[in-house]
Amino acid sequence: MERRLAAVLIADVVGYGRLSQVDEEGTRLRFQADLREIVEPSIAEHSGRLVKTMGDGLLVEFHSVVDAMRCAVDVQKLKAKHNAEIPADRRLDFRIGINLGDIIVEGDDIHGDGVNLADRMQSLAEPGGIAISGPAYDQVKSKLDVGFVSLGEQRLKSIAEPVRVYRVLLGPLAANRAANARRYPGRWRIAATAVAILLVPAAAALWWQPWVLLETPSITGRFAYPLPDKPSVAVLPFINVSGDVEHDHLAEGLTDDLITELSKVSGLFVIARHSVFAVRDDGGKIQDVAAELGVHYVLEGTLQRAGSRLRINVKLIDALTGLSLWAERYDREYADLFAVQDDVIGKIIAALAIRLSEGERTQLAQIPTENLEAYDYYMRAEQAGLTYGDVVTYREALSYYQKAIDLDPNFADAHAGIARIAVDVWRNDYNILWSAAVARKIAYDAAGQALKIDPSNARAHTVLALLQLVDGRQTEALISANRAVQAQPSDAEANGNLALVLAHIGDHDQAISEMEKALRLDPSPSSGFQLLAGIVFYIVGDEDRAISLMEAARDALPKAEAAREFLTAAYIDDGDKARSLQEKTKLLALFPESNLTYYSYLYDYWRKDDLNLHLSRLQKAGIPEWPFGFRGEKGDQVPGDQLRDLISDKTWTGKHRNGTQFVQFFDNAGNTAYRSANTNITGTVEIQGDWLCEKFPGYFLDRMVCGNVYRNRAADEPGATYVHVTPQALKFFSIGG
Repeated sequence: MERRLAAVLIADVVGYGRLSQVDEEGTRLRFQADLREIVEPSIAEHSGRLVKTMGDGLLVEFHSVVDAMRCAVDVQKLKAKHNAEIPADRRLDFRIGINLGDIIVEGDDIHGDGVNLADRMQSLAEPGGIAISGPAYDQVKSKLDVGFVSLGEQRLKSIAEPVRVYRVLLGPLAANRAANARRYPGRWRIAATAVAILLVPAAAALWWQPWVLLETPSITGRFAYPLPDKPSVAVLPFINVSGDVEHDHLAEGLTDDLITELSKVSGLFVIARHSVFAVRDDGGKIQDVAAELGVHYVLEGTLQRAGSRLRINVKLIDALTGLSLWAERYDREYADLFAVQDDVIGKIIAALAIRLSEGERTQLAQIPTENLEAYDYYMRAEQAGLTYGDVVTYREALSYYQKAIDLDPNFADAHAGIARIAVDVWRNDYNILWSAAVARKIAYDAAGQALKIDPSNARAHTVLALLQLVDGRQTEALISANRAVQAQPSDAEANGNLALVLAHIGDHDQAISEMEKALRLDPSPSSGFQLLAGIVFYIVGDEDRAISLMEAARDALPKAEAAREFLTAAYIDDGDKARSLQEKTKLLALFPESNLTYYSYLYDYWRKDDLNLHLSRLQKAGIPEWPFGFRGEKGDQVPGDQLRDLISDKTWTGKHRNGTQFVQFFDNAGNTAYRSANTNITGTVEIQGDWLCEKFPGYFLDRMVCGNVYRNRAADEPGATYVHVTPQALKFFSIGG
């Protein structure tokens, strides 16, 4: 078996499956044309060997990493020119990954870790971009006229040790803009004289548009993302210098509010809260942080509280020049906190010459509450709410939101905070804190109250969109989701949930666009947001990005059912049976009652084709049809004409498969009451053919749930006469009085 060191290049077409669904033959012909006219000539020119094509991808071997990089750069530049003449919905964009490593040679084929790692690099590249491993970077970092940005050490699928990853920047964005931009004749002028004076030291570097700078490629070449076409800002977490951690929430709350208010301005691009807090402990320079987040400007500051006094220092920095555009020191009473926020926002908008619409002026002029104690509780709720997902943090955040509302019933943001928690409980059918129906009502009521107070509250519109989506009111959901984005254009959460709605109504291209925007606004998203993004990409058919995002979410949230469920399906669709089996096994270990019938009810608001595809993948992966893998024999099933005898003025006594004891009463009018140690609920029951159907208001998204009754043959439950199987439970029982 031959081994050798080689530079390996792997390329893959982004969204090939989605394009093929629209035009299979045309997509294939375009891929073959690209291969013949662009890729193969570039490989030959740089002394590479095309090992094989793999559907919509290709594997290439080079003797030199420099040759591999030159080939990749040529391909992407030629493709960019070619794509400029093609409609966006028909373009083929390549992702390219390069690695230098040991390979195994078998005939004309190659494989091994060196090839696997090149494939992982490909999955981390941007559409139209290139990603390379650390060993490859070490060989080319100073030999080619391209830029690099480090993604740090990454843990990659099927690779034991963390790997350094770099993205290749093919063009210095600022230099390109400098070539095309028109200088403003004379010194930059803005309305605020004080700010204009502060800007004088940087005037020589400013364009007539202050966010477009004449800058050297060495600076912009380090950026992880191209700069947006509007002023881009990251508000770094304010540092509490009070010496008292009790005031940490004030510093974090000030950061949050500045991000929220600035993100309402359509003329700005504002990085999301989670991403700026993710970089706060890196200890990097301002320019490093800006490069990592892909922004032109950075706002930083400190906060100190002593009794009723508040001292805030704040500075707006141009990360490309390192110059301070504006700085201010505020020494005020704590009661003046909102005035300080307004002044900071106004100075930023003035410094960047942003034009506000009348609606934006009105929004920014509003203060969230006149009660500072209520605002303090709200900030505490927001900090507690960062780790949504367990009962303790839910309850803590809810208690703070409620205290804020008790102090100020017209505090719209606090109502919206409660709505956000309630909708999360409801749509995930957690049945913690509240039953699903109670959570649904609370979410609707709280979102409605928030919008009654503040019709432009983005979070309330987002909650309303999710409620309407799961309720099957897709047109209304789309309207609400768009209103959320209009109210807060730079809010990653609003954009992400708009993407989810678009995916579910079948507008896949726009869903991808919105989710990519959301991830650009939040480049280091929370685990929950990674899971949301992964599900959106899964629905629209981009399995590569779906798997990458959901793996990250699963690793951070190992007990999240959705992460395990969707990875089980995505892996089987990707042909990775081993990993699908691993995820399915873990899913059933954590949630042994998981079953296809349950998911068919839970996702009944999905488009039929999407739902059937998802269920078929889960079935192929081995997810059972009923809880605990139950399979009843047809001969043991109680038919519909006999079911009436089991529920007419009868009492069932028994226990669930998980050991929970229960009693269930039925009258002759179709009513039922269920009791266990922790549950006491009433509902209705009806017979539909051979199905026994129940509905308990407040449970399972208020769905009517149907199942079958069988005569019990289970050896481990010999005392029960019957077994009742539903999407939610497996109950063994006998008839009592």
